[in-house]
Amino acid sequence: MIFKEHSNYIYRVALFLTKSKELADDITQETFIQVFRKYYTFNPSKPIQPWLYKVTLNITRNMLRKQKWLKFIGQLPEKSCLNLVENTVFKTEEENELWREISTLHYKSREMVILHFYSGMKLKEISDSLGIPLGTCKSRLNSALSTLRGRLPENDFEFLNKGGDTFETL
Repeated sequence: MIFKEHSNYIYRVALFLTKSKELADDITQETFIQVFRKYYTFNPSKPIQPWLYKVTLNITRNMLRKQKWLKFIGQLPEKSCLNLVENTVFKTEEENELWREISTLHYKSREMVILHFYSGMKLKEISDSLGIPLGTCKSRLNSALSTLRGRLPENDFEFLNKGGDTFETL
């Protein structure tokens, strides 16, 4: 039931964060293996989605760390078949441009933009999922949005101008 309801969303988040279909598949699979192994740690009085994202983000970070290490020692296969998210998910040129800029952000900034705007998580949920203070979430998101605004001055992307909604925490 959990897999059926959340697997597509977990895959899309992993795809946005890694920009690799193969890695997103691996992360999705490993996430649900961990979810089933560690389900006893889940508090059923709380929503499951933030817990699932915490597991997903931890798996993603671990796999990216491992990938960097393997690349460093020369054991990664060629990435000629790598398909970027922007080629498969976004259709309009504006969306492509926006995604290109989001994908160049530092991982932690990109993570905040994706979790808040794409996944629709409140900053408090992100804070709980990542195990970081709420102020850090706000700071990272503000920094990411400032960077994007600076890179995309001629475009008026709606989410960049949400104002007060950006820091809604409840």
